[in-house]
Amino acid sequence: MRKPRKRSFEELVAENKLQLLRDQEALDKIEAKLEEKRLGKAE
Repeated sequence: MRKPRKRSFEELVAENKLQLLRDQEALDKIEAKLEEKRLGKAE
């Protein structure tokens, strides 16, 4: 049996990005947080 190969950081980021793009609820939460940050800096 072979050892599972460790994934590079770039591979993990790409995989995470694909998961997030498929998960609309997570995208909505991220957008809401970004909007709050923008509104906070505007004041």
